[in-house]
Amino acid sequence: MGSSSKVVRPEEVLDSLKNDGTIDALRMKIIAQLKANEDMKKNTMMMVEQSKVLNTPGAEKKTKRELFDALRQELENPVLEKASKAVWELILDNDGLGIEITDTVEKVFCRLGGIEMMPPPPSTSGSHQERERNMSVDGGENSKEMDTPEPSSSTSSRKRPYADTTRKGAGAVPNGGATSQHDGSEDSNQKI
Repeated sequence: MGSSSKVVRPEEVLDSLKNDGTIDALRMKIIAQLKANEDMKKNTMMMVEQSKVLNTPGAEKKTKRELFDALRQELENPVLEKASKAVWELILDNDGLGIEITDTVEKVFCRLGGIEMMPPPPSTSGSHQERERNMSVDGGENSKEMDTPEPSSSTSSRKRPYADTTRKGAGAVPNGGATSQHDGSEDSNQKI
């Protein structure tokens, strides 16, 4: 870290991402991936087919508008909750969009702080594990835990559970983001 680095506030990073259109581009990618999520579509259709509104006597006599309004009232919250969880899974995914978000935030953070970016690791199958090792603040047990994938399914074994994100608060950055590792502080709990 050079003498030209400065403390970067989370608001500055967010403002930069908003101003250059990055937030909108990421939002569009998330929406596209949600639209392509077949499991979510099937689940929503199943919820509609099993809804109380459509399965009560006299439902066929109601207008389309009445049915739509009643379905919305019954299913809006459960469907939005499932969509929210799906979005968090995309954001926290250690591949694809999740890593793109983390890398983008880190680049903006470094640019605003005057910090030189580390060159990306070589493109190998173990490069993701090496990246996690480098991002570990204490290098102790946490590093070992990150390197050892769980024996469960390969897609979810490296994701942070949705429940963890809600406990840590809205200000937490997935995968430790570019915060305490660059600002020189020892408090690794301070995240954007």
